[in-house]
Amino acid sequence: MMKTDDFLPEGSYGTLPSVRQALHSLEGLRRAQDEGRILEAPALRCTAAHDLLFDFGFARGVMPRACCALGIAEGQVREIAVLSRVGKPTCFVVTDIDEESEPPTVWLSRTAVQLRAQEALLSSLSPGDIIPAAVTHLEPFGAFVDIGCGLPSLIGIENLSVSRIYHPSDRLTVGQSIRAAVRSVDVENRRITLTHRELLGTWEENAALFAAGETVRGIVRSVEPYGVFIELAPNLSGLAENREGLTPGTPVSVYIKSILPQRMKIKLSVIDILPHTDTPEPPRYFVSGDHIDRWVYTPADCDRKYIATEFL
Repeated sequence: MMKTDDFLPEGSYGTLPSVRQALHSLEGLRRAQDEGRILEAPALRCTAAHDLLFDFGFARGVMPRACCALGIAEGQVREIAVLSRVGKPTCFVVTDIDEESEPPTVWLSRTAVQLRAQEALLSSLSPGDIIPAAVTHLEPFGAFVDIGCGLPSLIGIENLSVSRIYHPSDRLTVGQSIRAAVRSVDVENRRITLTHRELLGTWEENAALFAAGETVRGIVRSVEPYGVFIELAPNLSGLAENREGLTPGTPVSVYIKSILPQRMKIKLSVIDILPHTDTPEPPRYFVSGDHIDRWVYTPADCDRKYIATEFL
């Protein structure tokens, strides 16, 4: 188990007083260089040679292409990893300062930061550790997240929640800060995989938020011949009878007819179709610590499918 405060997702460093102070003067950048301190500033532009440029006011920053993203020099990472940094907070360390140029030129490296973060995370993280992450982009198969200084990791769509979704955008938005649990650490291939659903509560924890007789908001997730599955929370769905006009993603109001823990079932009745909202609600986490050993979704007395995760 590790403390990840030293390697936060990009966008987290800009508000730190020590970072803001270092970016105010050439002397501050010199001290940061001597200390190897991680700094952060938005990239102003990308040259035709794919070098990133920064403007500190009193000096210009230059990040050569090979120093912009881990793996870019070896051809393991696409050029979009560099181009997409323009206008976005970007981590770096100062590698050199040329005070003879006008204005002074500050040489920067993001790859040096990423390599440090990668070594620390691979050597310190274990399955079940809970870390902060920032969503960087979404694909049909999952969500890519920044786990520290721009290092990417993937949360597969099947690990975003228990309730099935058609696309990660049903659950997350780009730029969103989330928590995630480590599924595996592959030192040989230098890869860390994550999961999210185990932090969103068990069936019983989610069901306890509702009561029979209530009318609440839900989202249609699946329309089957025998009924409609409606999500009440990311890790909790119920079943209602078919009704015309219902398609996956449709918000509805539903009446809760019964909650049956032994069968892990919630019976619903659709009351009305509601207006669509563009942004998914932020996740509600049921784990407050920084590690989870085991997660059992299924109620203890349930005679239905057993769902659990062992973090080994």
